Amino acid sequence: MATDDLPEAFHVTTDEQLRAVSNLTRHRIMAVLRFEPATITQIAERVGLAKGSSSYHVRLLERAGLVKVVRTRKVRGVTERYYAMAARAIVLPDPGEGGPDVLMRHVVADLEASPVDGRQVRMAHLRLTEEQFAELGARLDALADEYRELSDPSLPDVSLAIALFRPAQRAQAEGDAK
Repeated sequence: MATDDLPEAFHVTTDEQLRAVSNLTRHRIMAVLRFEPATITQIAERVGLAKGSSSYHVRLLERAGLVKVVRTRKVRGVTERYYAMAARAIVLPDPGEGGPDVLMRHVVADLEASPVDGRQVRMAHLRLTEEQFAELGARLDALADEYRELSDPSLPDVSLAIALFRPAQRAQAEGDAK
């Protein structure tokens, strides 16, 4: 099953789905499945888990509807299942004020675990109008989509995390107290 056959997005709406994506191990399993289907054995090898642990996490993802069996085959009398993502992208609900942003925590964990020579990190502070803010967001989304279309499963994985946000304003009382 090619990623072209997948729905564009899967919207996380239930507590079960949110719990499933909130786990770093399951996040990494979904990363393995983003370009091509894999068996439990293949997933275990790529994530560095025991097969039993991989099977447990994949079952939770499958029950939540985030991954699905896309192909089976018989190997020495055992049915081997190939799992794939249920959609090209997973859309998480807004965590709300003060809520933890699960996706960004996983991105930071993946970034910290990546080799130093395989990183490009940049933070820029900008001052933008609402229109410029929206335009920049749209341009970043389009650029990510453009490069996703160029993705070749035979090439090494690269992750791109984009967070365009307005920082929380400092409390007025801080400036007024001095």
